[in-house]
Amino acid sequence: MWSCLEVGTGFEPVYTDLQSVASPLGQPTVGWVRRDPLRADNETRTRDLNLGKVALYQLSYVRMAPETGFPGFEVRENPSRCSPAYKLGGRVGESRPRSRGFEARRWRASHLSHRRPWRWQDARVRAWVNGQVLEDPSGPAVAVSDHGLTVGDGVFEAVKAVGGRPFALTRHLERLAQSATGLGLPAPDLDDVRRGVAAVLAGTSEPLSRIRITYTGGEAPLGSGRGDSAPTLIVVAAPLEPAAQSSKVATVPWPRNERGALAGLKTTSYGENVVMLAHAKARGAGEAVMANLAGHLCEGTGSNVFYVVDGELRTPSLASGCLAGVTRKLVLEWYGGTEVDEPIEVIQRASEVFLASTTRDVQPVSRWDDLELPVPGPVTKAAQEAWAAHEDTMLEDPS
Repeated sequence: MWSCLEVGTGFEPVYTDLQSVASPLGQPTVGWVRRDPLRADNETRTRDLNLGKVALYQLSYVRMAPETGFPGFEVRENPSRCSPAYKLGGRVGESRPRSRGFEARRWRASHLSHRRPWRWQDARVRAWVNGQVLEDPSGPAVAVSDHGLTVGDGVFEAVKAVGGRPFALTRHLERLAQSATGLGLPAPDLDDVRRGVAAVLAGTSEPLSRIRITYTGGEAPLGSGRGDSAPTLIVVAAPLEPAAQSSKVATVPWPRNERGALAGLKTTSYGENVVMLAHAKARGAGEAVMANLAGHLCEGTGSNVFYVVDGELRTPSLASGCLAGVTRKLVLEWYGGTEVDEPIEVIQRASEVFLASTTRDVQPVSRWDDLELPVPGPVTKAAQEAWAAHEDTMLEDPS
């Protein structure tokens, strides 16, 4: 049976980088040690990568044990803090620890890095609104009557930045302008948007960031009609965790309206997507995919879908009502594929599926509903390699 550990420290709780200690079985344990000064219980948790378990730690005493490789800490077994189900061969979350104060959580592999989770008060989060960088990104910044807030009258773009350099920014700004025109908003000043992007990325040391550009109808009456105020422009940058190596997909029962007024536009009216994604997550999936009114495969809530049938890479055409994804377009340019509209049931014949989006790049799908898929299949792997070979060519100067 595998035992939990206790780690003691005499310092005020803080975040630390990855640390390595010895488990009771003599194998290294690597993971987060979260010691938060705002927590009175000083409890923390991490994960033993070798055993694939969640280990619980309680900071309760002061000892020095340099031989553990964890300076300032002593590690010892504490079998009483683990339930019997935590044994070799088990799975994370198979049973929850019987410790007071918290329950064990599943930790994604991307969390086991040197980067700590961020919150809006985090100094690494920067916001720029109508030409000004906010001192406090979590504070009030737009009017309560802003039409983007009251009725979702706005458009947006999500852009990733690698080492402070935005990826495919020009293409994202072109789509922002197209979405604004489609929604009937005044054309955004794209030079102004670039200034906002440069401002929130200035001096960043983040290896990977997510930039959110939002452009709304500005202040307006509390109804659907627009006012005569100037639009609101918001740019935010925050740390971005690397995408998981694969994803699971669930089909949702609600169709996308390919003939609707907002079809193909990236608007802030995302309530439908919120409901769909919650439906998928309740079924153990990380993305929801829907058909359109014609019953044809359309898109995911935040991604485009590619699939392989008879060795051919296919993706729905823009006539399906799917978003004209920047990543989708680049995959077609860099690797190739056929745009075709066919019933969503075609997925049952697919030998491979992958999702394409700003935050996913080319991400294989391991399961679609009850269909198990290879991760990655040969076509998906080739598309990933093509993406990796060209990605650096699309990194831009933000200014």
